[in-house]
Amino acid sequence: MSGLFRRHFLILPAAALLFLFVMLPYVNVLVMSLRAPSDSTPYGEGFSAGGYVKLFSDPYYFEALGQTLWLGVLTAFVCFLLGLPIALHISQASRRWRGLLYGIVLSPLLVGIVVRSYGWTILLGNTGVINATLRNLGLIERPLPLMYNSFGIVVALAHVFLPFMVLPVLGALQGLDPAVGSAARSLGASRFTVFRRITLPLAMPGIQSGAILVFVLAVSSYVTPALVGGMRVKTMTVMVVDALIDQFQWPFGSALALSLAVSAGVIVLVFARLTRMKWK
Repeated sequence: MSGLFRRHFLILPAAALLFLFVMLPYVNVLVMSLRAPSDSTPYGEGFSAGGYVKLFSDPYYFEALGQTLWLGVLTAFVCFLLGLPIALHISQASRRWRGLLYGIVLSPLLVGIVVRSYGWTILLGNTGVINATLRNLGLIERPLPLMYNSFGIVVALAHVFLPFMVLPVLGALQGLDPAVGSAARSLGASRFTVFRRITLPLAMPGIQSGAILVFVLAVSSYVTPALVGGMRVKTMTVMVVDALIDQFQWPFGSALALSLAVSAGVIVLVFARLTRMKWK
């Protein structure tokens, strides 16, 4: 009994931190979302479900929620398509080059997200580098719509969060023995078969972790959609900030934030369940 008590006692510091910095903020958001709205203060006296009634009765917010989740899924998919070949190349590189390539992957994290997002506005704008170059070459007459839409947001988000896909996949691939692939090739398997039957299943834990991490970061991102989307592409994060700061409606903003968190959590659980069942 004393040993069991000591084991539980050792968990208390971690459990306390988890409660203070994870559970308690969510409880606070839940309580705030049920407070009565007010015109002169952030929230009024008593409790009310008016924020949820407004949220569920207006399809505009459902469209914004769906668009936010879809942008997160697209960003995770693009990061997967780009991150897997990068991680494969780094894992197969020699030790001398591996450190350099690893540093190149991590180097974008040294630049603030505001700077990186603003850099994409310079590249994708109507008078930006890409459109100006294409017009000077005579390839286009009108600027391409590369910005202020979902395309520009996904491109910028993929650039910002690509390292969070590469690193988990690289960690999974580093435990792969090259002799396994060589043995399969010697038995007549093609390169695609080795990739599909050996490399991809062994890399799946890293892909799963990276996809979840990128998706969560993408749906909760505010700076990149605000700068690259130019406030024309409405996402839930932008609406939450508008409700909390501009409109000063804390209960409604909390309801929006909680709906986004719950929806993203459901998608993460479904994705984790499906990938675990398929690749177990």
